Amino acid sequence: MANYGALSGIYAGLTNTYNVLANQYEDGVTLENILDAQGKTANANIVNNSFASYLQNNFGSIDKNGDGTITADEMSRLTNTMSTQGLTKEEFTQLALSGNSGLSTSTINNILEHFEDMDTNGDGRITSSEIAAFDVNSSKQEKMDEFRHQFATNMSTFYGDDSSSDVGGSYSMLSYRYKKSSD
Repeated sequence: MANYGALSGIYAGLTNTYNVLANQYEDGVTLENILDAQGKTANANIVNNSFASYLQNNFGSIDKNGDGTITADEMSRLTNTMSTQGLTKEEFTQLALSGNSGLSTSTINNILEHFEDMDTNGDGRITSSEIAAFDVNSSKQEKMDEFRHQFATNMSTFYGDDSSSDVGGSYSMLSYRYKKSSD
């Protein structure tokens, strides 16, 4: 997987969507403007609907001062909070499947499949650090398993058994010492 900043694409996508909306509307990013932007076909290639939907669905909690507009500071606070506290499985699913999260389908599937394993502190959220730690631990386990398999295979070759095969039969390294030479 090796995505140590796995969630950074999601935070960037939210920020970019906010910036596009903020630049399109003089009165700022309001709930009405988010809905309007999503309805415009001209915005289809500019505004990511998954990110815009997230802003729409969570508008009340993002608009901390309750003035009806998401400010740049409120948006920055949101992405900083997400970065430090992580994302729930639902948030991750919605935002990662946006197509612009920077994550491959296999990475998204791997994170979703192992979400609970990655959530080491049990808070129902994952951070980039937890994803990276899981990735490192998974790689370490794979190498240990590979080493154990290789060790077992090497021992079979050394001592001889049915799993180590040779065209002339199965011999260990020790058996050659006792094998009769054909003159």
